[in-house]
Amino acid sequence: LLVGFLHHAWHRLALYALDGTFVRELALPPLGAINGIWARRSDPEVFLSWESFLCPPTIYRYDIQAEHLTLLHAPHTGFDASCYETMQVFYPSQDGTRIPMFVTQKKGLSSSGTRPTLLYAYGGFGMSVTPAFWLSQLCWLEQGGVFAVANVRGGGEYGEAWHRAAVCERKQTSIDDLVSGASFLIEQGYTCPQRLALMGMSNGGLLAAACLVQHPELFAAVVCQSPLTDMLRYHRFTVGAHLVAEYGNAEADSEQFRALFAYSPLHNVRAGEAYPATLLTTAENDLRAVPAHAMKFAAALQAANASPHPILLCIEHDGGHGVGRSARQRIDAVSKILVFLLQALVPEK
Repeated sequence: LLVGFLHHAWHRLALYALDGTFVRELALPPLGAINGIWARRSDPEVFLSWESFLCPPTIYRYDIQAEHLTLLHAPHTGFDASCYETMQVFYPSQDGTRIPMFVTQKKGLSSSGTRPTLLYAYGGFGMSVTPAFWLSQLCWLEQGGVFAVANVRGGGEYGEAWHRAAVCERKQTSIDDLVSGASFLIEQGYTCPQRLALMGMSNGGLLAAACLVQHPELFAAVVCQSPLTDMLRYHRFTVGAHLVAEYGNAEADSEQFRALFAYSPLHNVRAGEAYPATLLTTAENDLRAVPAHAMKFAAALQAANASPHPILLCIEHDGGHGVGRSARQRIDAVSKILVFLLQALVPEK
């Protein structure tokens, strides 16, 4: 019995007897994710797909009897991964809980506190953010950037308890975890507020928007992709009613109203606040996070912003909730985000 399991948000693989007795762990590279396992019961070999932040989905063959892992197929990327490194660090959140974070960067970079750094998180619906190979991330790394992924509560990295710790009236926990991650990157000398960007999509876009209004001083740029921002009325739009188990319902009782109002990004924009450069993206056919969320939030920020930094809204006319895009549309969307981040964090380039 071959079992893949999460260990601090990355995958390990172990062999068990049919009675559940542990046999041994298979020697996979660390800090990666298993995308699939293929084998027949009678075969002495197993094929698996594995990827990391620096390695695209790669096929390995594992000889169970010889305990030997062989690289079978690796896509050609033209990218020299040996020049870069991924490490996993842990930082304390506001309540003392240890939060894991992946940090990918070029080898040999000093802790000068001035490196452009992009922090990403999702933190919702029990979904685990495991290592994945993103071409957009490679472009960022090649420009000298640092890419960090915080596995905040609300996800599924440590099981259902990790998820339940940040649902409904406890959603602020996800935001606190993410703010603590940003502070950690600054305190440890990876970057500074003038070179730190935050990005999230969907639920991650909600977290990014909430961090933006609660702690604008921490970031030079924020990218909210397909975000939810109106947490008092989200359940009234399209499929929003199906998200109540995750967020709660402001119309159900006063306790839920207070909890949602306290962090709802749209309702916490402050007039005269100096907000960082912000890019909001949405799509006309997005039924999960309807365009009104990004549109209203952009309008509120533009009216309230006291800084010279831009508040931008990008609307995709033929797209949905991050799916159904052609290759050209994906390239166009990623290019806009990268240009925005570089102009905000590294204007000299």
